[in-house]
Amino acid sequence: MLVLSELKTLTPSQRNAFVASFLGWTLDAFDFFLMSFTLGAIAKDFQVEVTEVAFAITLTLACRPIGAFIFGRLADKFGRRPVLMADILLFAILEIASAFAPNVTVFLILRALFGIAMGGEWGIGASLTFESIPERARGAVSGILQEGYACGFLLASVVNWALFEVIGWRGMFIVGVVPALLVIYIRMFVEESPVWKKGEHVKTKLSFFAAMRGHWKLAAYVILLMTAFNFFSHGTQDLYPQFLRSTHHFDNGTVSLLTIVGNVGAIIGGVMFGAWSEKLGRRRAIIFASLLALPVLPLWAFAQTPILLGLGAFLMQIAVQGAWGIIPTHLNELSPDAVRGTFPGLMYQLGNLFAAVNATFQVWLATQYDNNYAIPLALVTGVVAIVIVVLAAFGVERKGVVFGAAE
Repeated sequence: MLVLSELKTLTPSQRNAFVASFLGWTLDAFDFFLMSFTLGAIAKDFQVEVTEVAFAITLTLACRPIGAFIFGRLADKFGRRPVLMADILLFAILEIASAFAPNVTVFLILRALFGIAMGGEWGIGASLTFESIPERARGAVSGILQEGYACGFLLASVVNWALFEVIGWRGMFIVGVVPALLVIYIRMFVEESPVWKKGEHVKTKLSFFAAMRGHWKLAAYVILLMTAFNFFSHGTQDLYPQFLRSTHHFDNGTVSLLTIVGNVGAIIGGVMFGAWSEKLGRRRAIIFASLLALPVLPLWAFAQTPILLGLGAFLMQIAVQGAWGIIPTHLNELSPDAVRGTFPGLMYQLGNLFAAVNATFQVWLATQYDNNYAIPLALVTGVVAIVIVVLAAFGVERKGVVFGAAE
């Protein structure tokens, strides 16, 4: 009810900015997670090991900071709206190009380029949204906005369940061109960020390094926090379908269904904790959500029946994405005004860079245990949940800060 009441207070212009950013992140994640469902099929088609194809996930994540910096700086200079449109169009084109890769080398190159494009979307979309909406709505909007990621995973799960047996992995990537249609919506209905327009004359004169003067300790802390957060999400999501196939030998329909159940939990968790962060504070809400993952861990990783695994997936993603639901507003509130198009996305994606080894590490560790993915999934999740609690406890927050006041 709190979430709905806050959304009702938004003006049509504010809602359009929020919807565009939400859909951009949803479709971005949809394109990314198609990889999680097609690793085995791609490896078979290219006649290579799954570990070689899984390296594409590592490349995508590792290249995202490049895109966050390039597109973020363009957004700080030329505005959030036009750069967001260009970025969405680019990652849609690279997704469909991946469908026509003739060999694994070309495929890996395309996924690296896709990572650059994907890296730009989150930061620009988040800054456009939070610079457009009122302060009181930030927590509620943050939870919904971040769960565009879970919605994208959910959408990929549904497409995998409905179409994979018919169109194969290449057809799945062709479907990934859909995000290009979002550009039309942004062009017709979304207005530029009022905060960016207010400070345009200042932002265009400041280099990134000049704007960051005095903020490097904060940047180091946020990068460390986002590294742990990215291990938390990718450690529980990227190889989850492979875990269900290799460890439990479930069929495609069961894999899709359990993934869908997990993502329903993710959406609920993100929305709830995002809204609660307005009352609890950003850091305390993150700590509470992260601690919830620990008692759920045995059920999530080591249950044996589909029903118990589904319950574990549902509860685990409430915890993981509950913590994540606070991040969009938290990072935007921590960001210096002059680089809000760059700072949140770049810090987020640098965390992705340092967590990019996750998929490769988890696949390698599973091979040491006779392809039992339960152990690497549980190990990564348990460790990073504790790390996030510690970092949040000793960190900073700027809940309620007025954007643009420094201008």
